[in-house]
Amino acid sequence: MANDQMVQVAHGRRGRRRQNGVSAPALVQRPFRRLALPYPPVTLISEDQVEYIHQASLKLLSETGLDVLHQGARAIMKKAGADVREGEPRVRFDPALIVEVIATVPSEFTLHARNPRHTVTMGGNSVVFNMMASAPNCSDTDQGRRAGNREDYRNFLRLAQMHNVLHVTGGYPVEPVDIHASIRHLDCIQDYITLTDKAYCIYSLGEERVSDAMEMTRIAHGLTREELRDRACVFSIINTNSPLQLDIPMMQGVMAMAEMGQPVVITPFTLAGAMAPITIAGAVTLQNAEALAAVSLSQMVQPGAPVVYGGFTSNVDMKTGSPAFGTPEYMKAQHIGGQLARRYGIPYRSSNVCAANTVDAQAAYEAVFSLWGAINGGANMLMHGAGWLEGGLCCSYEKIMLDIDLLQMVSEFLQPVSTGRDDLALDAINEVGPAGHFFGTDHTQARYRDAFYSPILSDWRNFETWSEAGSPIAIERANAEWKNRLAAYEAPPLDPAIREELDAFVTRRKAEGGAATDF
Repeated sequence: MANDQMVQVAHGRRGRRRQNGVSAPALVQRPFRRLALPYPPVTLISEDQVEYIHQASLKLLSETGLDVLHQGARAIMKKAGADVREGEPRVRFDPALIVEVIATVPSEFTLHARNPRHTVTMGGNSVVFNMMASAPNCSDTDQGRRAGNREDYRNFLRLAQMHNVLHVTGGYPVEPVDIHASIRHLDCIQDYITLTDKAYCIYSLGEERVSDAMEMTRIAHGLTREELRDRACVFSIINTNSPLQLDIPMMQGVMAMAEMGQPVVITPFTLAGAMAPITIAGAVTLQNAEALAAVSLSQMVQPGAPVVYGGFTSNVDMKTGSPAFGTPEYMKAQHIGGQLARRYGIPYRSSNVCAANTVDAQAAYEAVFSLWGAINGGANMLMHGAGWLEGGLCCSYEKIMLDIDLLQMVSEFLQPVSTGRDDLALDAINEVGPAGHFFGTDHTQARYRDAFYSPILSDWRNFETWSEAGSPIAIERANAEWKNRLAAYEAPPLDPAIREELDAFVTRRKAEGGAATDF
């Protein structure tokens, strides 16, 4: 433990600690560490096929174009050289314009957290895991499924803060609908800042909300407004309205974030067979065209503004019309999206998603497929890393535990294998000799605590011991674990002067009525 290989917080050896006068289990996990993909991403299609999709996307933007509903965005595009006709939302782009404009996107950038130890790099071979975002509902096995609310929202932030394998809080894990929409962003961002010290995502729902978020982030980091322009501290997810439409709030977000030098994650939501062609190549072509158009706008506003290329192409169940996730088609789109992002030299985002309605085998195998599609596809940012259920309609306490287990397993898999003299263990092998065992050797005893990943939910007892313990299944173990972890939560420190300034800003903005609720 002295070599910082483990720190107190989650599974493994058990002890007791005091938290708010309550005795809670001591928990063990790996320390916060920045992850990197140690091998080249999988190339699912050839370079020629990537080029076919690229050229098809440019042809689509040039000949068909797409509707841009924000008049100011159209004006910026027209000034840059796009084909914009008076009184029409349709915008068309010359292929050379797209290629020229997106060349200014940085291939890597640093996303700063309030706590510098939680700052991460986006791009290159870096891998960043985010908490789930944007579910309208939440659930646990005690209270069942319910609408999002602030109590659960705060609990999810606490879980995101205390699990080192989650690098970033990726958005509102659940939408707290018990807070009025005009001031919800103020309370939610205040909770981000006070309950966590990791980087976070804001929602681009109108200029007022983005402006408030920028000011709160500036306060939290102790920066001037000009210093914030040069320091990426917050990001926003920008979804296109597939097929071929960029709406007003999203375009306001792209322009406001780019102007402040803050990253946007451009993510078309293209479902093959519904909002996109039923073929993978056609769906990814549509995804790519929409992404290139929105990425281009960010660079027209501010060349060099950080951007992430987001892929979220999957398919639907053609019998019901419901989205399907963790499918072979989803994995193919994840890999191809990564190849396209690398072709443009832009950091890549994917997601850990499933369509299961409860924490069962379907939830687990679809999440594993999604994770391996993202990792092997070369994703730099993994959205919805922990908690996603019901195709994104629910954030589940028990699913968070399952996903954290999976993320920790992936994290261990990404660690390099050492073949140094001590790791080859020839002395230990010689000591044991034929037909012996290694349990008691000095080599094993010196390393056994840190040698292997210790799972949260996997139960490796034999059948008889497991039966004697009451035959607990994974969802039951997960239910007990999230409660243990919340009991162990401690709020990160926050400078009292920053807290005072933050509270004063939130109080003033609430008195002013917050933000408009119509767009």
